[in-house]
Amino acid sequence: MTALPRRARRHVELHAFRGYGTPVRLLARGRVLRSTGLTRSRLGDSVLDNLRNMIRRFESDEVQGALVAARAAIGNEARATTDDEGYFELTLDLPRPLDDARVWEPVELELLEPAGPDDGPVRATSQVLVPRDPQYAVISDLDDTVLRSNATSLWQMARLTLLHNAHTRLPFEGVAGFYQALQKGRDGEAYNPVFYVSNSPWNLYDLLEDFLDLQGIPRGPLLLRDWSLRTLKAGEGHKLAAIQALLEAYPGLPVVLVGDSGERDPEIYRQVVLRHPGRVLAVYVRDVAPARHGAVRAIAAELAGHGVDLVFSPDTEAARRHALDHGLIVPAALPGNR
Repeated sequence: MTALPRRARRHVELHAFRGYGTPVRLLARGRVLRSTGLTRSRLGDSVLDNLRNMIRRFESDEVQGALVAARAAIGNEARATTDDEGYFELTLDLPRPLDDARVWEPVELELLEPAGPDDGPVRATSQVLVPRDPQYAVISDLDDTVLRSNATSLWQMARLTLLHNAHTRLPFEGVAGFYQALQKGRDGEAYNPVFYVSNSPWNLYDLLEDFLDLQGIPRGPLLLRDWSLRTLKAGEGHKLAAIQALLEAYPGLPVVLVGDSGERDPEIYRQVVLRHPGRVLAVYVRDVAPARHGAVRAIAAELAGHGVDLVFSPDTEAARRHALDHGLIVPAALPGNR
């Protein structure tokens, strides 16, 4: 008997991403892959362990045309097939509003085709963020905004990405406490949603999810991008489209935008301010690229004319002071004041 090809013997995995929604509509995302042997990172992992895991992340063997079903707690179902990179997106329009006040709503996912190992079910759970009476939303970049990535240096960024893991990557000082305060809002009692919109690839999803949890940085949906020749040509379109989708999902909800000067966050956020007058409460930009000072300051001056402050600083402290002075956060929500 001829042995099955190695590709056919590897079992299929269903990976769920954090989603977002409202009491009447839930958006769930994920990916279907053949097993690569990737393991969650540990504190004691060696450089070789990290490199091996990173190779497995980018050697992903995606399953095109897989059929996935999503089911909400109140019973309705939606189905979708994966694209040529194995990704799927499902929208559940609910027959009635959710009556549970929980902020994270579980959506059960099941792989219908292809069949799982020994015809057993392949399932996963997508946690969907459903904001409850938020005062505003926070939309933040990740690389060089939250996570030290050295994105302006290809070599340094590659070294950090390939040889480190969620336990050894470092946040910028003060980020966790500042984001916790933003989440608690103007009175220290809110649960404002935090969304992370990044040009990092979906292949790094597990690392970034673990990093946020390990560092005490508020959980939120990670809106990453597919790294393919087609999508890499899209430039800043991914971030702008993701932010636009969030603003449409929560009409009327004000937002705080947080990014850095290493990529084109200031230019993207400028477009958001101009397209959505009155929606942006503040823009915080971390200074990580000296060559960009003039461009960012020009954008700051333009936005000031529209009544929006762009705070441009190499540290988190300037943003924290501005948020305090403008009533976006309260001192009691900051570390050391609790």
